[in-house]
Amino acid sequence: MAASLVWLSGCETSTKLGDLFRSSSAPPAGMDQADPESTGTVPGMEPGTANPGLLGSDPNDDLSIAKKYFRQEDFGLAEHYFRRAVESHPKDGEAWIGLAAAYDRLKRFDLADRAYVQALQVVGPTPEVLNNMGYSYMLRGDYVRAREKLAAAQAGDPSNPYIINNLTLLEQSVSKRKAIR
Repeated sequence: MAASLVWLSGCETSTKLGDLFRSSSAPPAGMDQADPESTGTVPGMEPGTANPGLLGSDPNDDLSIAKKYFRQEDFGLAEHYFRRAVESHPKDGEAWIGLAAAYDRLKRFDLADRAYVQALQVVGPTPEVLNNMGYSYMLRGDYVRAREKLAAAQAGDPSNPYIINNLTLLEQSVSKRKAIR
């Protein structure tokens, strides 16, 4: 649920990327470019243009390794490295959002909620964080809170394709009365 970034330490930029942990080169299997994966987004930077001093710009730092494992859908290892990243850089919003997303995928929603609280303290209620929280609630089947968070996210960024896609997915889940996987 979330690709690369600029604002690793909480400074939002106008450049928005897609999915926080997917590579930007090709869409996930079974998806075309016009159909973004349901996920959260964070303000970001094009891959390879990160400032060398920022966490995530070194391919061997904990954040970069965590994102690699998340893209490979190894959420246990992703969680481990995101946790290391937040332990060493507690003001890194991207690391907190990634940790929350990894916990969501591991179905550790109690820990995801705690990580989202930390992300909110670091970066505030950005559309990207609210979108990720809404997706988290969809994973749990809590459609009322999912709709609330996604509506707040859309109010902040009405044209964001990830938020729009998650709202569509929410409506499909409600009509089927089945939580997403």
